[in-house]
Amino acid sequence: MEQKAWVISVNMGYGHQRTAFPLKFLAVGGKVINANDYEGIPQKDREIWGSIRKGYEFVSNFKKVPLIGPIAFALTDRFQKILTFYPRRDLSKPNSQLKQTIATIKSGWGRHLIETLRLRSGREPLPLISTFFTPAYMAEFFNYPGEIFCVVCDADISRTWAPLNPKESKIKYFAPTERVVERLKLYGVKEENIFFTGFPLPVENIGTENLEILRENLKYRLLNLDPRKKYFERYKLLIEAKLGELPEKPDHPLTILFSVGGAGAQKEIGIKVLKYLAPEIKEKRIKLILSAGIREMVREYFEKNIEKLNLKECLGKNIEILFEKNIESYFQKFNLALRKTDILWTKPSELSFYAALGIPIIIAPTIGSQEEFNMRWLSKSGFGIFQESPNYVREWLFDWLNQGYLAEAAFQGFIEGEKLGTYNIQKIISKCLG
Repeated sequence: MEQKAWVISVNMGYGHQRTAFPLKFLAVGGKVINANDYEGIPQKDREIWGSIRKGYEFVSNFKKVPLIGPIAFALTDRFQKILTFYPRRDLSKPNSQLKQTIATIKSGWGRHLIETLRLRSGREPLPLISTFFTPAYMAEFFNYPGEIFCVVCDADISRTWAPLNPKESKIKYFAPTERVVERLKLYGVKEENIFFTGFPLPVENIGTENLEILRENLKYRLLNLDPRKKYFERYKLLIEAKLGELPEKPDHPLTILFSVGGAGAQKEIGIKVLKYLAPEIKEKRIKLILSAGIREMVREYFEKNIEKLNLKECLGKNIEILFEKNIESYFQKFNLALRKTDILWTKPSELSFYAALGIPIIIAPTIGSQEEFNMRWLSKSGFGIFQESPNYVREWLFDWLNQGYLAEAAFQGFIEGEKLGTYNIQKIISKCLG
């Protein structure tokens, strides 16, 4: 497809970049632009972004410090708190975080980025697709002449995601859930500026709009998730109607992918899982993939603990560390690993939406208000189950497998989850270009 848009992200954590990655085929030159780290960014702009990033990473990791950590995190998180949805009411009054963001933009933050994109667009301004609200606000404030779209990457959002004056704004939103659609309306965003698309999932895990890759992966996954055929016996007709006949046996061992967040938080959980599932890993009954992202320190932490647990001989076999220095290479490797992943164990970040690929989520503890809402969405939708103590994973994990609970979550995600977000966004961008 012809590349037609500026795709903008920020490299703070993985969430906004992961959201942008499936859309890079729409981007000029096939490249996603990071608003906080692009060629030629003014030093002042870089410093502002840097202070935001450092604050996020510090607080995410500081939360683990006994007593004072949770208190400090709660105070910071209050600024991005999502208010209760009920009773429905006018929530258009801007919060302090939004006011501060807009005030900084008014001082000139982001002007260089938007003027650069305007000049590079030429006579026909290209659509701008941002996976974070701040670049969208910058584009509007500095009068970017093309269409401005903002991709939401959580199941519910704070007031900060909607413009200061939503009734006057031209920013259009791609919403991953119906709750986000309704929330944006409460924040005052015009209905015609909201599109329910679903989250943009990687097409390499889906295939075409016929979902041929997704269906084939799920067939084998269900065999591992339902070893006693409890779920299959109850829903045989539905499964075969949606997927066709299942294979006779799995093509890979039961595989768990444990994913660490961009700030490196929760890596300790992955090592506990490794420790207590070591007997099954040595027997090649389970494969554990530890996703370190692009963090060298996280990879080293995993390697050190694998050696400490006398499991080094399993590394590269039934233990794998996912690590790349380059973020795009990491996402490519991660998406490839997902094709033979049976269980995704992660905090409820943007990865919550990957349940629509037919992958059940074991939900690690939340970090931040938005993840609390992602967790509720996963649980209410039946796509994920909150983790029990990792110390007893050998007990509860096999109970869940034997009862078919994880097979049920996988199939529920496949049936009910919105899988075509990437294609839906592509169609809207094509229409806006006429």
